[in-house]
Amino acid sequence: MSGSEPVSVHVAFLPSAGMGHLNPCLRTAALFLRHGCRVTLITPKPTVSLAESNLISRFCSSFSDQVTQIDLNLIPLDPTSVNSTDPFWTQFETIRRSVHLLSPILSTLSPPLSAFIYDVSLISPLVPVTQNLNLPCYIYFVAPARMFSFFAHLSVLAASNPGENPASFIGDVVEIPGIAPIARSSVPPLLLQPNSLFERIFMEDSPKLTKLDGILMNSFEELEPEALAALNDGRVVQGLPRVHAVGPFMPCEFEKNVDEESSMSSILKWFDDQNSGSVVYVCLGNRTLTRREQIKDLANGLISCGYRFLWVVKLKVVDREDDEDLEDVLGNELMMKVKEKGLVVKTFVDQMEILGHPGVGGFVNHGGWNSLMEAVWHGVPILSWAQNGDQKIASEVVKMSGVGIWPEEWGWGVEVVVKGEDIAKAIEKMMNNESLRIRAAEMKKAARNAAGVGGSSEVIIKRQIEEWKRNVQ
Repeated sequence: MSGSEPVSVHVAFLPSAGMGHLNPCLRTAALFLRHGCRVTLITPKPTVSLAESNLISRFCSSFSDQVTQIDLNLIPLDPTSVNSTDPFWTQFETIRRSVHLLSPILSTLSPPLSAFIYDVSLISPLVPVTQNLNLPCYIYFVAPARMFSFFAHLSVLAASNPGENPASFIGDVVEIPGIAPIARSSVPPLLLQPNSLFERIFMEDSPKLTKLDGILMNSFEELEPEALAALNDGRVVQGLPRVHAVGPFMPCEFEKNVDEESSMSSILKWFDDQNSGSVVYVCLGNRTLTRREQIKDLANGLISCGYRFLWVVKLKVVDREDDEDLEDVLGNELMMKVKEKGLVVKTFVDQMEILGHPGVGGFVNHGGWNSLMEAVWHGVPILSWAQNGDQKIASEVVKMSGVGIWPEEWGWGVEVVVKGEDIAKAIEKMMNNESLRIRAAEMKKAARNAAGVGGSSEVIIKRQIEEWKRNVQ
């Protein structure tokens, strides 16, 4: 290519199942779009939820002149061939078994691809595809650098214990060079279930990380200095590619849902009537439904904590399922008390807009990394209540960084019912802690600097784009 012709950087993205995986994929793509790259978004069809389909449509419409969208029509999966009843994990496996169909798609894109960036759950089946095409491949990681350290080091532990599963070779504490130890009790429970789909994917994919060209994640130096340094110094795993902390992800216009605007306007109007920093925002994620056994205790805890609250309740696993009324779960009397003290909604909300409202003084969260990073972006103190998966390790980051509290004694939210009085006490601790507010404000400033002009995210993205340009010259 002659020096007078501009070098076109073209990147393909492949997400996996669930909003918690799709959202960081699209936000990562948006970083490259802002710097003039072309993007091809390959979307597995059908999606599990309507929310995923709608978000993909809004993303493609927002960047219509830079984004090409291609469907990957999935090969139907025999449900008896996969050891999971979870619709999202079943979708992970369906996509894994269908990605061999990508070769002709990736090889015929024009202009030719500079790189392929895909979900962390798809490593093993995609490495041979990209190697055959001689295509640089990267993953985007949907959890903290601390969790990635564990994921990467799992291959080292497995190599020292050939033929064994993690339940047998992970002891009471996992010692990983360069980072604070991780307790067995914080390890994702499904990893400790022999022959679970989660365990198989993790065990297959961890040793393949060294075959990648890089890892992109929603984190930044000030939030996770220890884990990022250990990863990039080669202490966690020798030969690991560069971990690019390109966070925190900024709010993106394509995430606004017109269908939600009417409900959001009434929520924001309610907030406008509240005092600054006086409201507790409660949302335990869009991935895990709130257990019926826990709902009444959570309601009682919110009523007795002494603060006004916005409570986003999820009563179904997938948004296509039949709806259920919260009053049917709580009963009329308790529901009336809830309505006197706070506001309850069952629909998706614009979480970034809520967290950015001055009325919010604290966030009761499920330990989901996307939500935690959004709280950090807005400087909102956190009460992290880990429900499942990597959420205890994410909660450890909250505690270590000083931006929130994590009641370790609560265990896993999908297993243990926390009493209302304990919830109320924890909320009071979060809302009355001046050091939390100060630290959250400091981390907000660091987050804005990292994501701003000349910040670490921009520096990393520009450097990566220049590297791809040199590779095609």
